Amino acid sequence: MSRQYKPKAGFWIRLCVVLLFPFDWMLFRIRWHNLERMTPPSKGGVIIAINHVSHIDTVLMARFVWTSGRVPRFMIKAGVFTKPIVGKIMAGAGQIPVHRGTTDAKKSLRDAVSALERGEAVVIYPEGTITKDPEQWPMEAKTGIARLVLLSPDTPVVPVGQWGAQQSKGFSLKRLVTRRPAEASVGEPLDLSRFRGAQPTATTVREITDTIMSAVRDEVAALRGEPAPAEFFKPSQKYVDTT
Repeated sequence: MSRQYKPKAGFWIRLCVVLLFPFDWMLFRIRWHNLERMTPPSKGGVIIAINHVSHIDTVLMARFVWTSGRVPRFMIKAGVFTKPIVGKIMAGAGQIPVHRGTTDAKKSLRDAVSALERGEAVVIYPEGTITKDPEQWPMEAKTGIARLVLLSPDTPVVPVGQWGAQQSKGFSLKRLVTRRPAEASVGEPLDLSRFRGAQPTATTVREITDTIMSAVRDEVAALRGEPAPAEFFKPSQKYVDTT
C-alpha cells in the first residue's frame, strides 16, 4: 500500500513503521475504504475519531493513518509512557499522554491543540477504552473529544469505523496461515464549527460527542453489513489513571 501523501516523519515514527507494521501484515488481511476522504496534510490539522475494539488495534490504526498520508499522534493512556522502551518510543514519536479522569487531562488537551495548530493529525479513541458493548458496537463515548473540538472548532473531525481486529487474540504460526480480515472506513469530515464559542456545558459536550460517535458507528455498520443499534451502550465503570 503506497501512501497518499508523504509528509516528513522523524526517526521515532519511522522506527515504529519498520518494527511494528509488519505484524499487521502477519496477523491481518487489511482493507481500507474511502481513504480519499482523509484531509490532506496541506489542509492543516485534523482530529481522527476511531472506535476501539482490541488491545492490538492501535498498531493497525497507526498503519491506517500512515497509509492515508498522515503522521499519527495518538492520545494514549499515560501509563504507557512509564514503560521501558515502549514509553521512550511513544514519547519520541510525539504521541500524547492522557491521564483519564484526572486534572492532568487538561494538559493533554492543550498538547493536542498545539499539535493541531502545527497541522498534525490527532487520533482519538473517544470511548476511552475497548468497547464494552456486548455486540462490540461503539459504546457511549467520553466527552474529551468534544472539549477538544470546542478548543479547536475549525478543525475538521474525520470519523473512522474499524472492524476485524477484535478477532485476533495474539500471534501464532497458525494465525500466519489463517490471517483474519481487518477493515477501516473513513466517513465524510464533520464540520463542527457551529459550536465555535459555545460553552462546555454537559448538554453541549454530549451533543458533540454523540454526533461524532454516530458518524463513527455508521462506518462500523457499513463494514459489518448490518444496522447499528439505536442507542449507545452505557458502561457503568469509570476509568481513572493514577500513573
